[in-house]
Amino acid sequence: MELTGAQIVCKSLLREGCNVVFGIPGGAILPLYQALPEFTDLRHVLVRHEQGASHAADGYARISGKPGVAFATSGPGATNLVTGIASAQMDSVPMVIITGQVSSWTIGTDAFQETDITGITLPITKHNQLVMNASDISTAISEAFYIASTGRPGPVLVDIPRNVFLEKVEYKEPSSVDLPGYKPNLRGNKRQIAKAVSMIDESERPVILAGHGVIISQAYEELKELAEKSQIPVITTLLGIGGFPSDHILSTGWPGMHGMAYSSLAIEEADLLIALGMRFDDRITGNPKKFSTNSRKIHVDVDPSEIGKNIAVDVPIVGDVRSVLQGINKSVKPNVHKEWLDRIDVLRHEHPSLNIPDTDKLLGRHVIKDLSDVTDGRATIVTGVGQHQMWAAQHYSFKNRCSFISSGGSGTMGFEVPAALGAQIADPNATVWSIAGDGGFQMTMSELATIVENKLPIKFAILNNGFLGMVRQWQEIFFESSYVSTSYTGNPDFVKLADAYGIKGIRVTDRSKVKIAIEEAMAHEGAVIIDFVVEKEENVYPMIPSGMTVQDMIEEPIHEKVVT
Repeated sequence: MELTGAQIVCKSLLREGCNVVFGIPGGAILPLYQALPEFTDLRHVLVRHEQGASHAADGYARISGKPGVAFATSGPGATNLVTGIASAQMDSVPMVIITGQVSSWTIGTDAFQETDITGITLPITKHNQLVMNASDISTAISEAFYIASTGRPGPVLVDIPRNVFLEKVEYKEPSSVDLPGYKPNLRGNKRQIAKAVSMIDESERPVILAGHGVIISQAYEELKELAEKSQIPVITTLLGIGGFPSDHILSTGWPGMHGMAYSSLAIEEADLLIALGMRFDDRITGNPKKFSTNSRKIHVDVDPSEIGKNIAVDVPIVGDVRSVLQGINKSVKPNVHKEWLDRIDVLRHEHPSLNIPDTDKLLGRHVIKDLSDVTDGRATIVTGVGQHQMWAAQHYSFKNRCSFISSGGSGTMGFEVPAALGAQIADPNATVWSIAGDGGFQMTMSELATIVENKLPIKFAILNNGFLGMVRQWQEIFFESSYVSTSYTGNPDFVKLADAYGIKGIRVTDRSKVKIAIEEAMAHEGAVIIDFVVEKEENVYPMIPSGMTVQDMIEEPIHEKVVT
């Protein structure tokens, strides 16, 4: 059967289980778009900016567990994807990006909208490829999905010239993927697993540090089994939130720069650190030379390059977290660490990181706490980056698996609106709340049109303080409150903005009206924007300054009565 390159792309996507694509057409990729009506099972979501396409594909992938797919044309269309691709690479999110390229005979001539997108994205993709023949498209896409979704997941880009989309060739189903240089190790070395078991059995003050890899490998039950069998407290990374029930008695928060003080202190006092699917980034370790110096360390990760990269470990195990935990759980002995768990309770009491001042002022934390209460901790929370992100991670009680979607490694402002779009499409029955600051929201708010067009009932909570809040906080603490270029005095009226898009808008300025507004939004069938006008100079605590240690932690001064 003869098909055009464009038809082969569509057929290949359906073969790989893809049924949703996010994108915008343009000259070089137009032949692919003209083929889409033939493939009715392939839903295309027309976004308003290519960055929105890449973030939406990211959110979709995290919720669905399948690679998110985005289309863009050559030149600026492709380069507009870069931020989203980099974000996905940092957070190990599977994505397949298909870009149109100028016709093959004009490559290298500085043709209109020509950009070397494979060269540009080489450092931020797991793999990329320029396909010069239509006969190679099917195999290229098959390999792209395989690479994106196996081992440590990540984005893969396939660049296709315009004439290749139009070329007709005989379509052939590719055989099984065979990439001799790419063989992810999933099972883990048995000797290393045995060493890990011995260390766990011998330990008196063990801590599990569970990262995003737990969610990626769906090791939820295996993690819970190890924690309960050996009575080990579980600390998650920021992106590990949702990998272990936050209401479990062994749940011990998340650590690092703005994590719970007691979590960071528990890591500091531990004699064994069991790191699962995490990469010891600087937001957790601070000064790596002084990080948890009294502990032996077990590090399980499917990516061998992460083991030993930032922190030296005693037992390295390369493998899938779920598979390795299954091996550990078979042999590890039941245990009780009463004294250690009692000590952690003392740390919680002495360092109450989750208290909220009982004040009539409207704080960002009030919004998050009330949102958690109204939704019973069962919403899918999508955040941008900044103070609101930290408060959401601290004060929302995540009871559902994989229910916290955020840009962790890249720290991408503007992630929240399009990622929520993708998350809602991935799970139409979920209650999706996008939490944003007024700054980040304005970076990608054009995707509100996409949300309305697709009738998505996403709820938006804007913590509007008229500042780039986290930047202002750093200026206050480290630059003597010299607020340079951080005040937003020209914000739009977000309620009127909502109305312009045909979205229900609510403004809240009174602490007593927060729950009422959230309940009103929940009762509304469509999208809702709530403009929470919050205290301008509220800070996130605790805070470990960049490159410092637990001993340098800044905790919140308690001057007012608090609520927990």
